[in-house]
Amino acid sequence: MATFLLEVGTEELPASFVSDALKQWQSRVLADLQEQLLEPASARFYGTPRRLAMLLEDLPERQPDRTEDVKGPPAQAAFKDGKPTKAAEGFARSRGLDLDALEIRETDKGPFVFVTQAIAGRPAADLLTELIPQWILGLEGKRFMRWGDGDLRFPRPIRWLVALLDSEVLPLTLENGSICCSSDRVSQGHRVLHPAPVTIKRALDYVDTLRDAFVEIDPAARRLLIQKQVNEAAKRLGGVPIIAEALLEEVTNLVEWPTAVVGQFDAEFLELPPEVAIIEMESHQRYFPVRQTADSPALMSYFITIANGDPKKDAIIAEGNARVIRARLSDGKFFFDADRAQPLDAFVEKLETVTFEEQLGSMAAKVKRIGTIANRIADQLQLDTITRQQVQRAADLCKADLVSQMVGEFPELQGVMGQKYALHSGEPEAVAAAIFEHYLPRGAQDALPQTLVGQVVGLADRLDTLVGIFSIGQLPSGSSDPFALRRAANAVVNITWSAGLSINLAALLAGVIEDFVADPALTVADSARLQTQLSDFFLQRVQTLLQDELGVDYDLVKAVLGDNDPTYAQRVLVDLLDAKDRALFLQGIRQDGRLNGVYETVNRATRLAAQGDLDRQVLDPQGLVKPNLFKAKSEQAFLAALQALLPQTQAAQASRDYNQLLAGLQQAAPVVSEFFDGPDSVLVMDEDLAVRQNRLNLLGLLRNHALVLGDFGAIVKG
Repeated sequence: MATFLLEVGTEELPASFVSDALKQWQSRVLADLQEQLLEPASARFYGTPRRLAMLLEDLPERQPDRTEDVKGPPAQAAFKDGKPTKAAEGFARSRGLDLDALEIRETDKGPFVFVTQAIAGRPAADLLTELIPQWILGLEGKRFMRWGDGDLRFPRPIRWLVALLDSEVLPLTLENGSICCSSDRVSQGHRVLHPAPVTIKRALDYVDTLRDAFVEIDPAARRLLIQKQVNEAAKRLGGVPIIAEALLEEVTNLVEWPTAVVGQFDAEFLELPPEVAIIEMESHQRYFPVRQTADSPALMSYFITIANGDPKKDAIIAEGNARVIRARLSDGKFFFDADRAQPLDAFVEKLETVTFEEQLGSMAAKVKRIGTIANRIADQLQLDTITRQQVQRAADLCKADLVSQMVGEFPELQGVMGQKYALHSGEPEAVAAAIFEHYLPRGAQDALPQTLVGQVVGLADRLDTLVGIFSIGQLPSGSSDPFALRRAANAVVNITWSAGLSINLAALLAGVIEDFVADPALTVADSARLQTQLSDFFLQRVQTLLQDELGVDYDLVKAVLGDNDPTYAQRVLVDLLDAKDRALFLQGIRQDGRLNGVYETVNRATRLAAQGDLDRQVLDPQGLVKPNLFKAKSEQAFLAALQALLPQTQAAQASRDYNQLLAGLQQAAPVVSEFFDGPDSVLVMDEDLAVRQNRLNLLGLLRNHALVLGDFGAIVKG
């Protein structure tokens, strides 16, 4: 067994590329080695701003010898009258074997010629020399560059290569025009703390050798070191650091030997909203802000930066960074003061100058539509007068901060500044909160809006975007979703579920589409096609959320959405809350075993009922089932069970307490089982068409009662 080291030395790489490259290597390298029968016992992938590396331990020194069955031409093409044809001769020649080695074997496509060939294993060194260039040049990413006079492309110029199998250098050259980079055992230490070259004697010595040269090659170790240093520095200050995951990831890949440095800015800048100071520090300077306490949003006038230089120069580094952040915060204070010199509603008319989407008009037009949609939602929710007024005011102001100087500089603060400017302008707290909340959730980990006004405006904003973008034909496809429409639809469903909002999404979509189609300023697709596209899109999102976020089994989700029944599926959009309740109820009764008690009979009835033509909405057997056509007592018992089930189903519909419906189905199950298989059972498909229809109606009615909960025909036996 051997240890293999590959290090690709470069100029400073973009931080994002380091993480992406190591993930790509982890996937591709291990797959390639498995294919070549050279799987190592362990594989570690390292990276810093100046290098990418891999260390493979206990790697076989050569492939195992093996035999391989190789399929050739069909037997009838390889042999004619028992003699080999040119096809057989060519196949044998291509494998370097005599004709005597050919065998005829039966396959599912008829007889074919095969050979069993012994293949000698190749040395790992030879295979690695072939694979290494593919691993390096096969990396993908953004903004690759060329350098020198060659065509080789990489995010930054490649300056050195280390390729060792134990202590032996694997010969390797990357040619880039007149520039050649050949493999060696010479690496580079820290640019400042250890500028001299570093010689790596053995692959196993790599991590320790680099660490002695002030390079922590392991990103995970650097990350932990940064976290520890930042926490310790903040503790000495008497505060608590804000360590954003994205910033920690970025900083980890910006340094090779991290050192936490504390800097300070003027206390007057603490008058800025904390969000402004935080975004200045995190986004522009890669600093870690410090809070006064874990529970308080208030900041301290300190920051912690991670230096990659000489720790002896910490004071100089701190002062230089302090000068930069003071300038940035001064700009922020100027923007903040300038924006607050006028009320928030003064910004609204400037939204005419901001384009939402070229075919859909300005942001001012979008705001007007948001107000109209919010009013439709308010009608459905039957909001009181005061709440309606707050919803309309929040809708009017929800995008006003987009034209403020602060948000112009920091787009990430949209909504945040709107809330603060609204409060400064004397707007009600409910309106100000809604301006911030209507953007929630911004990402997968964000909270949902908590206030009713924020929920309504957030729904209205997303419905406008969805209908508008769909109307101009910009539907998501594959992984392409430039307008984040999937996220918007997910938010609509999640907000509705989380807040328990009784909205009819199907009616809302129809109303919004009607408004779009009627607007002479817009050119949109026909309303029927839009309704179908958006309905299908939302049903897909509901299915995904039920399965992936709520953990409902796929077949139970299909039962709630209906098995190839668009009319039944629309019920989901008419009442999203009910869809969630039914899905979770079905999941619950599967887990506690109650579903098994009714599954067999209801599923069997559902499948047979498809032979009839009974409307799926009908529940009352009156006039549909005729006792004079009964030929067996089991039919009469079936009818009695349906009559007893009717009030239970109606109660379940009214209360959404599906335990009542389940109890009724449980009581009916043995009766239906006797109808099918008891001593007084009947043949459903009787020769007498009237009798047959009567029995199909019995089954159809049972199916319809079960449909109030879900389509049992879609459920798979557990």
